[in-house]
Amino acid sequence: MSKFLIIQTAFIGDVILATALVEKLATVHPKSKIDFLLRKGNEALLENNPHINRVLIWDKTKDKMRNLFKMMLAVRRGGYDTVINVHRFGSSGLITAFSGAKDKIGFKKNPWAFAFTKRIEHSLENIHETERNQGLIRDLTNGSASKPKVYPSEDDFKHVAKYQREPYVCIAPNSIWFTKQLPLNKWVEVISQHSEQIYLLGGPDDTARCNELVNAVVGSVTVLAGTLSFLQTAALMKGSLMNYVNDSAPMHLASAMDAPVTAIYCSTVPEFGFGPLSSNSRVVQTKKKLDCRPCGLHGFEACPKGHFDCAKTIDIDQIVH
Repeated sequence: MSKFLIIQTAFIGDVILATALVEKLATVHPKSKIDFLLRKGNEALLENNPHINRVLIWDKTKDKMRNLFKMMLAVRRGGYDTVINVHRFGSSGLITAFSGAKDKIGFKKNPWAFAFTKRIEHSLENIHETERNQGLIRDLTNGSASKPKVYPSEDDFKHVAKYQREPYVCIAPNSIWFTKQLPLNKWVEVISQHSEQIYLLGGPDDTARCNELVNAVVGSVTVLAGTLSFLQTAALMKGSLMNYVNDSAPMHLASAMDAPVTAIYCSTVPEFGFGPLSSNSRVVQTKKKLDCRPCGLHGFEACPKGHFDCAKTIDIDQIVH
């Protein structure tokens, strides 16, 4: 029986997309054991996943280096046949290089890639992240990628049932990057087009902006940001008439539930490979030709040009039909 370890210590959306590797390996190697290593704070995303044997949690917020060496030791003691490193940075590469696994697979961009047994090219040109990641396990499976998936529990669905007594729409208006966020006045327009109950989603850090949005609109709008877990949020999104999101983690959560989603791109573009995967999904972006777009892979705290036209020139009828 093979024992796999998948490493993805980046952010929420990256972990969600990496679950596609779990799904694929579990399908092709149903008798294998699959462990997953991630950063502390993201472990709740993998709760109830029937294919994951063990979740290894690396605390990167304090005593980072000491915890790194503890994690290296834990991985080496894990007796893995294959370590699959989805992360492209040095710390995870170090864990992979000294894992003791027979097969150590990762992207060539990783600084420790020279110590891997297999190195894969990483390109951002018109290929979805799930397909990029699939390249790491192509020889272990086949050429086709699975979709990401999360597993809310029965209790998660019960918890959100009280919000589902009437038709509703979910909006996740925030991003950690300012230039990925549709401006609040645009979200006000979106809300004005809906007579349904509106739920505003996000984490604890998103509540202030959500409350600001509530104060700017008229209608039945409830802030749930900071009150729901990852999987409770996923369960709520599944039953929504539509989930309006930026290019951010909630989009990937919707994809992992095959929930309807409208993904809005401001400073970034879907060609980077992080687009929605739901069967009912739409991509919205400005129709204006801008030489400055995209201005970066992730975004900025402010528009580098000062005009933010990539967001301001998106029309409401592009978003709401």
